[in-house]
Amino acid sequence: MWQEKDQQLVADFTFTDFKAAFAFMTQVALIAEKMDHHPNWQNVYNKVSIALSTHDAGGVVTEKDRSLAKAIDRVYQQYGN
Repeated sequence: MWQEKDQQLVADFTFTDFKAAFAFMTQVALIAEKMDHHPNWQNVYNKVSIALSTHDAGGVVTEKDRSLAKAIDRVYQQYGN
């Protein structure tokens, strides 16, 4: 699901509706805040696109991004299609 592109980890997530997409984003936001590592993301109705890179490391992919991506995947298992 995750791909490394332009020095970022990127993935698109699809949900049944906006409510499920928003619930997913809320859970991810809580995890990201706890990790002090915030995604660049976009939401349109039932789709969420996420890009991860570590700004402190010069905007490249680090283990911090990979850890957050794994956490996001676990959340998606609860809310995704």
